[in-house]
Amino acid sequence: MYKSWAVFVGILIAVMVTCNGFLANYVGDYISLIIIHIVGLATLIPILLFKRAKLPRLRGIPIYLFGAGALGVFMVFSSNICFNFLGVSLTLSLILLGQSITSCIIDHYGLFGMEIKRFQKEKLFGFLLVFTGIIAMLIY
Repeated sequence: MYKSWAVFVGILIAVMVTCNGFLANYVGDYISLIIIHIVGLATLIPILLFKRAKLPRLRGIPIYLFGAGALGVFMVFSSNICFNFLGVSLTLSLILLGQSITSCIIDHYGLFGMEIKRFQKEKLFGFLLVFTGIIAMLIY
């Protein structure tokens, strides 16, 4: 089930990058970031109210984890810029390549408290396939 959900998330990301990129074309990169995050907050508030969710205490959470918000802003900003020059498919392909490489490093070294999962050389075939696809997109 989670693998199907992950595919659905991939579909959502492709649609999101497209919409964000077009929004940035209309209102500019910085204003689009504000709009995107305000709409995200406005979407989340009714859900939290409906679920009667209580706000958790923030004590004891490692401070670096709060940097994810800044990383999210930088990610949306960067994908908006790449969208204009590369299009959706190449932008997302390169983003996924970067995510795959980084996630293998995080798993291999157990960064951020993750369980260590050593890199297996068989994964190189998958990276080669992705890289070949990106080269094909660049050529054609």
